[in-house]
Amino acid sequence: MFNNYSIKLYSQVQTKLTKKVEMHQDTTKVVYDKNRWNILQTHREKATKIMSILEKFHLQTIVHGSIARGDATKTSDVDIFVVDPPSSFQIETALEAANIKVANRFVVQATPLYAMKAYIELDEKTTVSFPLMQMRKVEREFYKFSGEVTLPQLKQNLRVKGVDKRLMLIKPTKTGHEESSIIGKEDATAKILDISVETVLDRTHTLRRRDTVGRTGTFIKRELQSHENFEMILKKLSDTNPAVRRRIKSSA
Repeated sequence: MFNNYSIKLYSQVQTKLTKKVEMHQDTTKVVYDKNRWNILQTHREKATKIMSILEKFHLQTIVHGSIARGDATKTSDVDIFVVDPPSSFQIETALEAANIKVANRFVVQATPLYAMKAYIELDEKTTVSFPLMQMRKVEREFYKFSGEVTLPQLKQNLRVKGVDKRLMLIKPTKTGHEESSIIGKEDATAKILDISVETVLDRTHTLRRRDTVGRTGTFIKRELQSHENFEMILKKLSDTNPAVRRRIKSSA
């Protein structure tokens, strides 16, 4: 059964949508004060520490979202993604070796067409995730859509362009960022972010639908017990769920 903490965290993974989609077309300049720069630095230092630990075990990582774009706030999550892990054991071993405690572990599959992913929650605002099967191009490009940086880029203090949950394109500046709606500018946004138009349209449709109907359901979400590992759960779900088997076969 899911406890209240688990339900809250699942909800964050499903939506992380706390602001309405913006419809205006004008560009707005946002200037950060000292406090906001300090918040960003704190988040990035946390991401750097965790990513450095994982990369010592030869795991390629990115951090995505507001931490990568630079428009982080006090409520921002630190979302670290391991791009192509050989096994969950290697990731969990790396965290254990660094004495990093794990608060929760679960698998999520948003829809039958999407890859199942593993989530290791270190605390309420910090998550390490990775795919349990091959992702489609649109799924992989989601991270570039929201903005992603590698560990070397993070150490260089690089901030990148990306789109937030309001469907606002965030362009970092020396004093903060500029933001403008991508609605009606999907082709141009795809070129700016160097991703496919399909990805932009997919994310735009998803976020606008959530803005209209509220939170959408998740096809599968499964919390792991202490004796279970991610590969074990994937095998169990594959044995009992035809849709999971089909998704695994399609990525083979």
